[in-house]
Amino acid sequence: MTDTGRTSSIFLVGAGRMGGALLRGWLRAGFPPTAIAVREPQPSAQMTALLQDKGIPMLPEDEPDVMVLAVKPQILPEVLPEVVNHVGPHTVVLSIAAGRTVSGIASQFRDGTAIVRAMPNLPAEVGRGVTGAFPNADVTDAQRELCDKLLRAVGEVVWVDDEGQLDAVTAVSGSGPAYVFYLAECLAHAAEEAGLPSDMAIKLARATVEGAGELMHRSPLEAAKLRENVTSPGGTTAAALAVLSKDEGLKALMREAIAAAARRSRELSQ
Repeated sequence: MTDTGRTSSIFLVGAGRMGGALLRGWLRAGFPPTAIAVREPQPSAQMTALLQDKGIPMLPEDEPDVMVLAVKPQILPEVLPEVVNHVGPHTVVLSIAAGRTVSGIASQFRDGTAIVRAMPNLPAEVGRGVTGAFPNADVTDAQRELCDKLLRAVGEVVWVDDEGQLDAVTAVSGSGPAYVFYLAECLAHAAEEAGLPSDMAIKLARATVEGAGELMHRSPLEAAKLRENVTSPGGTTAAALAVLSKDEGLKALMREAIAAAARRSRELSQ
């Protein structure tokens, strides 16, 4: 809702994987289709069917309360000229275009445009994402609250005080799902080498990662405490962790990986 009590209007530019996840999240959260417009040059058959079923138009009738930029950053310059005129003095631009800075986005709009730069991650597709967000100085409290509500429709939201922190957010949560998938992949390979059939190794690795993630989601305990709870002194888990932590093993590798991802994020933002 806006500060006038009416339903907020949303103009989604880009309904691919992440944009589509956001749209489905909004519909699940109860945002009325009549308050949403979607501009997607090449919609999938599934997205076309959804838009037709919900009666969602391609362009807003009036100035939207929020324009969500969810197109790939490399095609943003091509798409913006088609939609920039829909941004009015009371519109907040919520960008999830990776690597596009607030100043870079703001340069495409009139002076004083409210801009929020956000970095969601892939689990948003199942409503379990986490997004880092940063507002420019023109964003009002009501606009920040609206953007927060839109992003929370697909998971949790963390607001940062410094835009530069979004590089670390990208490295941790933006790229993080790939690290977890790689862990499951490596666990399955190790299980095969330990003598298990391939299909069993994959099933055990996948179910273990899924279950551990769900346990951590439901438990109020810190990850370190959960690890301690499953580690009996002198047991099998302790033997494995001794290998993973030798000379800071996994911790050092993760620190190096996060630094590399954050560095690349900064390079792509320039």
